[in-house]
Amino acid sequence: MIGKKEKKNDEREKKQKKEKERKNNQSKKYGKAAYLQSRRGVISCWLTGWSLAILLGCVGYAFLTRGKAAGIVGGIAILSLMLDIYGIWNAIEGFEEQDRKYLSCKCGIGIGIVQIVCFLGIFVGGLNL
Repeated sequence: MIGKKEKKNDEREKKQKKEKERKNNQSKKYGKAAYLQSRRGVISCWLTGWSLAILLGCVGYAFLTRGKAAGIVGGIAILSLMLDIYGIWNAIEGFEEQDRKYLSCKCGIGIGIVQIVCFLGIFVGGLNL
Protein backbone atom coordinates (compact mmCIF):
# COMPACT_ATOMS: atom_id res chain seq x y z
CA MET A 1 0.00 0.00 0.00
CA ILE A 2 2.68 2.43 0.98
CA GLY A 3 4.60 1.75 -2.26
CA LYS A 4 1.54 2.55 -4.41
CA LYS A 5 0.88 5.84 -2.59
CA GLU A 6 4.51 6.87 -3.01
CA LYS A 7 4.33 6.08 -6.74
CA LYS A 8 1.16 8.13 -7.11
CA ASN A 9 2.71 11.02 -5.20
CA ASP A 10 5.86 10.84 -7.32
CA GLU A 11 3.83 10.79 -10.53
CA ARG A 12 1.68 13.69 -9.31
CA GLU A 13 4.78 15.71 -8.41
CA LYS A 14 6.32 14.99 -11.81
CA LYS A 15 3.13 16.11 -13.55
CA GLN A 16 3.02 19.27 -11.46
CA LYS A 17 6.66 20.06 -12.28
CA LYS A 18 6.06 19.51 -16.00
CA GLU A 19 2.95 21.68 -15.92
CA LYS A 20 4.81 24.43 -14.09
CA GLU A 21 7.70 24.29 -16.59
CA ARG A 22 5.25 24.37 -19.49
CA LYS A 23 3.55 27.47 -18.09
CA ASN A 24 6.93 29.16 -17.57
CA ASN A 25 7.97 28.32 -21.13
CA GLN A 26 4.82 29.90 -22.52
CA SER A 27 5.70 33.31 -21.14
CA LYS A 28 9.33 33.09 -22.28
CA LYS A 29 10.92 32.14 -25.57
CA TYR A 30 12.75 29.05 -24.38
CA GLY A 31 13.00 26.32 -26.95
CA LYS A 32 12.01 28.55 -29.84
CA ALA A 33 14.31 29.20 -32.75
CA ALA A 34 15.44 32.77 -33.29
CA TYR A 35 13.54 34.56 -36.02
CA LEU A 36 15.37 35.18 -39.28
CA GLN A 37 15.17 38.30 -41.39
CA SER A 38 12.49 38.40 -44.04
CA ARG A 39 13.89 37.07 -47.31
CA ARG A 40 12.15 39.66 -49.41
CA GLY A 41 13.33 42.37 -47.03
CA VAL A 42 16.93 41.30 -47.54
CA ILE A 43 16.38 41.29 -51.31
CA SER A 44 14.90 44.77 -50.98
CA CYS A 45 17.98 46.03 -49.13
CA TRP A 46 20.27 44.60 -51.81
CA LEU A 47 18.20 46.14 -54.61
CA THR A 48 18.12 49.57 -53.01
CA GLY A 49 21.85 49.35 -52.34
CA TRP A 50 22.62 48.51 -55.96
CA SER A 51 20.21 51.19 -57.10
CA LEU A 52 22.02 53.77 -54.96
CA ALA A 53 25.39 52.63 -56.32
CA ILE A 54 24.13 52.93 -59.90
CA LEU A 55 22.65 56.37 -59.28
CA LEU A 56 25.85 57.65 -57.65
CA GLY A 57 27.85 56.15 -60.50
CA CYS A 58 25.67 57.97 -63.02
CA VAL A 59 26.09 61.28 -61.22
CA GLY A 60 29.84 60.75 -61.01
CA TYR A 61 30.09 59.82 -64.70
CA ALA A 62 28.06 62.89 -65.65
CA PHE A 63 30.53 65.09 -63.75
CA LEU A 64 33.52 63.38 -65.34
CA THR A 65 32.18 63.80 -68.89
CA ARG A 66 30.95 67.33 -68.09
CA GLY A 67 27.40 66.51 -69.20
CA LYS A 68 28.24 65.15 -72.68
CA ALA A 69 26.86 61.65 -72.04
CA ALA A 70 23.31 62.63 -71.14
CA GLY A 71 21.59 59.75 -72.98
CA ILE A 72 23.65 57.01 -71.39
CA VAL A 73 23.48 58.53 -67.92
CA GLY A 74 19.73 59.16 -68.21
CA GLY A 75 19.00 55.61 -69.34
CA ILE A 76 21.06 54.04 -66.59
CA ALA A 77 19.50 56.39 -64.02
CA ILE A 78 16.02 55.27 -65.11
CA LEU A 79 17.20 51.67 -64.64
CA SER A 80 18.27 52.67 -61.12
CA LEU A 81 14.80 54.11 -60.46
CA MET A 82 13.13 50.89 -61.66
CA LEU A 83 15.40 48.80 -59.40
CA ASP A 84 14.48 51.03 -56.48
CA ILE A 85 10.73 50.71 -57.12
CA TYR A 86 11.11 46.92 -57.38
CA GLY A 87 13.03 46.96 -54.09
CA ILE A 88 10.24 48.85 -52.35
CA TRP A 89 7.70 46.40 -53.77
CA ASN A 90 9.77 43.49 -52.43
CA ALA A 91 9.92 45.12 -48.99
CA ILE A 92 6.15 45.52 -48.89
CA GLU A 93 5.71 41.88 -49.92
CA GLY A 94 8.22 40.87 -47.23
CA PHE A 95 5.83 41.96 -44.49
CA GLU A 96 3.58 39.03 -45.46
CA GLU A 97 6.16 36.44 -44.42
CA GLN A 98 5.27 34.93 -41.06
CA ASP A 99 7.63 34.32 -38.14
CA ARG A 100 10.29 36.66 -39.47
CA LYS A 101 11.99 39.87 -38.43
CA TYR A 102 10.93 42.84 -40.52
CA LEU A 103 13.79 45.27 -39.89
CA SER A 104 15.20 44.72 -43.37
CA CYS A 105 11.77 45.45 -44.89
CA LYS A 106 11.53 48.71 -42.97
CA CYS A 107 15.06 49.73 -43.99
CA GLY A 108 14.39 48.84 -47.62
CA ILE A 109 11.26 50.97 -47.73
CA GLY A 110 12.84 53.91 -45.94
CA ILE A 111 16.02 53.99 -48.00
CA GLY A 112 14.07 53.41 -51.21
CA ILE A 113 11.72 56.33 -50.60
CA VAL A 114 14.60 58.67 -49.75
CA GLN A 115 16.37 57.54 -52.90
CA ILE A 116 13.33 58.19 -55.10
CA VAL A 117 12.92 61.67 -53.61
CA CYS A 118 16.60 62.40 -54.30
CA PHE A 119 16.28 61.03 -57.83
CA LEU A 120 13.26 63.21 -58.53
CA GLY A 121 15.06 66.21 -57.03
CA ILE A 122 18.02 65.63 -59.37
CA PHE A 123 15.71 64.97 -62.33
CA VAL A 124 13.58 68.08 -61.84
CA GLY A 125 16.08 70.57 -60.41
CA GLY A 126 19.42 69.25 -61.53
CA LEU A 127 22.65 69.60 -59.59
CA ASN A 128 24.05 73.09 -59.28
CA LEU A 129 27.48 72.83 -57.76
